[in-house]
Amino acid sequence: MSIDIRAIGRAGALGKPPRFVRWTMLFTSGVFFVFLTVAFLVYYLPLPGAWQLRWLIFASLFFYSYEFPALVLLLLLVAATDVVVSRKIITSPQSKLWAVSGVAFNLAVLAFFKYNRLLALTFPSLGGVASEPVRLLLMLPLPIGISFYIFHGISLLVDTLRDGPSRRDVSSARSFGEHAQKTLLYVSFFPQLIAGPIVKAHQFYPQIRRKAFRDIDWDGAITALIVGYFLKVVIADNMSQQTFWLAYPYFLNDSTLDLLGLLLGYSVQIFADFAGYSLIAIGLARLFGYNLPTNFLFPYISESFSEFWTRWHMSLSSWLRDYLYFPLGGNRKGRLRTYLNLMIVMGLGGMWHGAAWSYGIWGLWHGAALAIERMVVGPRSATARSLAIRILRGALVFAVVTAGWLLFKLPHFGDVIAYLRTLFTNLHAESNKPMDMLILIYAIPVVAYHLNYLIKRRARGLGRSYFLDGLARHIALGVLAAAIVLNPGPSKAFIYFQF
Repeated sequence: MSIDIRAIGRAGALGKPPRFVRWTMLFTSGVFFVFLTVAFLVYYLPLPGAWQLRWLIFASLFFYSYEFPALVLLLLLVAATDVVVSRKIITSPQSKLWAVSGVAFNLAVLAFFKYNRLLALTFPSLGGVASEPVRLLLMLPLPIGISFYIFHGISLLVDTLRDGPSRRDVSSARSFGEHAQKTLLYVSFFPQLIAGPIVKAHQFYPQIRRKAFRDIDWDGAITALIVGYFLKVVIADNMSQQTFWLAYPYFLNDSTLDLLGLLLGYSVQIFADFAGYSLIAIGLARLFGYNLPTNFLFPYISESFSEFWTRWHMSLSSWLRDYLYFPLGGNRKGRLRTYLNLMIVMGLGGMWHGAAWSYGIWGLWHGAALAIERMVVGPRSATARSLAIRILRGALVFAVVTAGWLLFKLPHFGDVIAYLRTLFTNLHAESNKPMDMLILIYAIPVVAYHLNYLIKRRARGLGRSYFLDGLARHIALGVLAAAIVLNPGPSKAFIYFQF
């Protein structure tokens, strides 16, 4: 049996589902709702307190291993290592050495499973030198969610090493067994296990305690679930039927207008898909008594690139800031070092997203935008008073961000070049008006979602009532729930599952 390494790379560029996507219980599947019902009902049974924690761990591991049980072994190995190393950091005089070793182990696991194909594709001559090892390397599946639970493990070790509240929050367990259970729940908690939000250890550990049914935040949970499922099922899944054509070689015959429309559609889709997932995860966590951090704060209203990264994938942004940017020196070592740190952090953040050099280029694209912005306007962008200037700034940020999403949709860099070439050569081709109209229709709710936030923020700033408060808000949620039932798109795996 032989494997064409270059063919594997092209297959990924064609947008075919990664091999690991089917190895999960989708939040939109019927079997997940059966699992959730059982997990929820048993969780709140009047059993001894310790059993509630153990049940949630068991349910989380069952969720992760549902269709491919072998993958849970790696998660357990990582969790067990983090348990032992974090306790050693507390008890050993060589705590820093233990922390460095534990972080290195986590990064090695991530690199081995996530970037093996990238190395094989980058150096195809390796196949001729050691064909069997390379073949075995390429056949290893990418464990779903590995980037997220590895980052949780690193957060645990670093927070345990640091003095102060972070260390106290994660080292308060009275015994090794209690610490092991808390750590296993932190690493495997099913709402955020597959695609975040990323929760820092010092944010999660203080929440691990007995939960009562009467304390459930029903309003917050239901709101997050309805909005999340609407964004995912109605917007992202329906939009995916259009953006499917933004793949090689389908886009080669599209007009310039269609190509721009498809890219706009993908910008809407990736937001609705990931923000929707995050809201679903937040809502599910609240049903079990846990608060996950906000992951998206209406990012497409941003008027600067620095503001965008305080609104988009906020849990990853803050993780990179706290565990990478600050340790590198942040902005404390001069302007040139600040620019370099931004490029390093964003480049590595891009590579975290996937095993393709295009992701690294995407990160550098944003790193360059942040560095240039800081170079031109300083560390803090001045707030413009003119509405026209603010709109122009927002349009510029959105255009640059949307252009960058092309590297997500077309991870094979040659396809990106082909798209850009077609964009300028198909100026007079006839556009696909029905497709463009559908993209516009499914983009409107996302625009309204952001405008609603702006109106709400302005009304509260002026001390005025907000038109979607009270009964109107519940009616709006009812309309969204009806749309979920009446107009769902074809079920698709969440885009960020591949990361």
